[in-house]
Amino acid sequence: MTIFKTLSAEDRVSTKTLLHEAIPITGAIVSGNYGTFPNDTNVKNFTHGMFQSVYDYPYLSSSANHIFDISIGVSTESGLYSSITEQQSKKNNIYNQMAQVLMGYDKDGNIQRFDEDGDIVAGGNKINDAIFISFSRLLVKDEIKKGSFELELGTQTTYATPFSERIKIQDTNAANSYRVNSPAGEYGILYAGESAGTTTLEDNAQPGDTTTPVGLIYYQAGVVVLSASVFLDDNDGGVLHDTGGTPDMSGPSGDHFDAMITGSAISASADAIRHRIYNLQFNNTIELNSTVYFCRAKHNEFNYSANPTYLTGSQIRVKNQATDIPISYITSIGLYSADNTLLAVGKFSEPIRKDSNIELTFRARLDY
Repeated sequence: MTIFKTLSAEDRVSTKTLLHEAIPITGAIVSGNYGTFPNDTNVKNFTHGMFQSVYDYPYLSSSANHIFDISIGVSTESGLYSSITEQQSKKNNIYNQMAQVLMGYDKDGNIQRFDEDGDIVAGGNKINDAIFISFSRLLVKDEIKKGSFELELGTQTTYATPFSERIKIQDTNAANSYRVNSPAGEYGILYAGESAGTTTLEDNAQPGDTTTPVGLIYYQAGVVVLSASVFLDDNDGGVLHDTGGTPDMSGPSGDHFDAMITGSAISASADAIRHRIYNLQFNNTIELNSTVYFCRAKHNEFNYSANPTYLTGSQIRVKNQATDIPISYITSIGLYSADNTLLAVGKFSEPIRKDSNIELTFRARLDY
């Protein structure tokens, strides 16, 4: 009588399936549905003042889900650093904390700055003034799907609903050209293209172009790093057309983005940036790993039951005649460890007949 049967390597196979779901975050959710800007009830500011959290409902509600955190960071290498009058050290700390996690250290032990094109060895332009959007794990799951990220920002001089001038930021062609030289995993380059308006971008790039890099997206970490260039004109090192004027960010020292960085607290800067989000969407990724065990019952196996009720008066219950062959009914399959400890059980919807004239193969799948 067979009770346990050892599974060999040929009896199991492992598979990986990637599931995706669309995550749309409209500007109305980010800033507009709950309260009057900037006193939105779905936005939470903290006493430490280092970042702002955004929820899909008023954050005090039990139904609220955390969507993302937003903050800004400034490197000491930035030309604006010495001019910062509000939270200078905190803005630098934010930059360094994000850089050391996402970019790591160089051979001399120094924190590497964010590189515009990801080619750290070749040098090139660095992102010294950065906007950080860190998405919650609830939305990102295992990672952001490469090539699915889109962010539209209003870039006209004055705030309006809807924005008549917008740029669309995408990780164009990221599925084929992502980078792997980050301690946080894979990341792609974000490019800007005109979404609305005719003179929004200095080079008139269209969505899908790879001519105007404006940031980085870290897929497994769920973090977007935007360059301050998305709100600056070309005279100030930005990507916007200078004839249209720069967006009014409502900073205390003026309407320029540089003035906001130097003269506003992080929470006020986060308000201004969030208020410019017209639309944001991406697909997340859920990695489903499965192991399939092929449990084979040959013709001479599992035809008898160890259950005491299988017998009555030393006779097999399911036999009508003494000459009948033994019959069993399989109701479940158990997977055991090497020391015969039960690890998993699979139940059938109905008993399955088994006798010496029948061979069966069952597929037991474990998802994790």
